[in-house]
Amino acid sequence: MFLVKVQPATKRIISQPKSVQPMGTVKYNPFMPAKAFTNFFDEFLNRGLGDFVGSDSIFTHPSVNVLETKDNFRIELAAPGLNKGDFEVKVDKGNLIISAKKENNEETTEGKYTRKEFNFASFTRSFQLPDTVQAGGINAAYENGVLLVTLPKKEEAKIEDARTIEIG
Repeated sequence: MFLVKVQPATKRIISQPKSVQPMGTVKYNPFMPAKAFTNFFDEFLNRGLGDFVGSDSIFTHPSVNVLETKDNFRIELAAPGLNKGDFEVKVDKGNLIISAKKENNEETTEGKYTRKEFNFASFTRSFQLPDTVQAGGINAAYENGVLLVTLPKKEEAKIEDARTIEIG
């Protein structure tokens, strides 16, 4: 048989340090909301263009995937809604430069009113080419909203298959 000794709980009094003072009265004047106006204008003026017109209307840089295979590098650039003629792909001073421009001008006449809409979107992406790329053999194709750029490797840079070396 085990015996358990139970002691009564002791009261512990927590006191405040002497350096703590009670809080004083805070005055509020409802007829002087200057701080509210300041905050409103700060929030209004510090917004980006996307907050006013929507971020869908601002064209940003397209997403890019870079893949390396045994014989080449491949760049996949997602740019739906563009046409093949909207792109320009060029090599300049060891850099691959991909750019696109699209301009839409739409005019609709309804009764006495004519509505004109202008939309212009462009981007430029630049990639520094490694020394292993054969710049003269670069090819590009646009399929299903994706620009595919193939960068062939030089012969000396191609990855060889693994082989077993016999010890003599």
